[in-house]
Amino acid sequence: MKVANPGPWPSTPEEAVALQDRLRTEVIAANPRPPQFRTIAGLDSAYDDDGNVAAAIVILDATTLDTVETATARGFTDFPYLPGLLAFRELPTTVAALENLTVTPDLIICDSQGLAHPRRFGFACHLGLLTGIPTLGVAKNAWGDYEEPGPDRGSSSVITIDGDPVGRALRTRTGVKPVFVSVGHLIDLDTACAQVLALTPEFRQPETTRRADRLCRTLLRDMAQ
Repeated sequence: MKVANPGPWPSTPEEAVALQDRLRTEVIAANPRPPQFRTIAGLDSAYDDDGNVAAAIVILDATTLDTVETATARGFTDFPYLPGLLAFRELPTTVAALENLTVTPDLIICDSQGLAHPRRFGFACHLGLLTGIPTLGVAKNAWGDYEEPGPDRGSSSVITIDGDPVGRALRTRTGVKPVFVSVGHLIDLDTACAQVLALTPEFRQPETTRRADRLCRTLLRDMAQ
C-alpha cells in the first residue's frame, strides 16, 4: 500500500514537538462516512538497546478474525527515548512495513495513544494522517485521568487530560484491567470502542495487537542472531 511521503523525519525533540503541534489541527475525530470495516490491521514495534527496530503489520478479516496478510520491516533509530515522542522512534520503520502490504486495510489499530496524548497527537493520529485510513489507539496504560470502569466486559469511563475528554478506559474482559482507547483519525470514539470489543473475544488486547506483537518480537530476535 502507498503511504504519503512525510519528508525528512524530525531529528531533534524540538522539531518533533513542532511537527505534532502543526499536524494536530488536521485530525478528524469523526466518521467521514458510515463505517464499514472489512479488513482491520494491527501494528506493533519492538526495539533493542542498540537502536534496532522491528515493525510488524497483521491484517485480519473483520468477521472471521482470520489473518489476511502480514508484513514486516527492519530499521534503526537514534531518536531519543522521550515520553510523548516515542512515535518518532517507530514511525519510519512502521511506514516501511505498511508499504510492503499488498492489501490496504479499512481500519488500523495501533498499540499506542491517539488523542490521549499531552499534545493531543499520539502515534495513532500521526499514522492516520500519513495513510488517510481510519486509525485508533489502544494503549496498555492510560495517559490522563480516569475513574475505574465497572467490572463487566464493555464497561467504560472517560479519560481526561486537563479536564478535556480524550478517550475511554474500556473493560474488554470481565474483572481484568481495562485497555485505553483513543481516536487516531477519521473515526469517532463510539465506533473505536465498538471495534475494540469486537476484536477481543478471548483476551484483553485486540487480536490485531496480539498477533502483530508476536510477529515483531520474533523478527527482533532474528535480527539479534
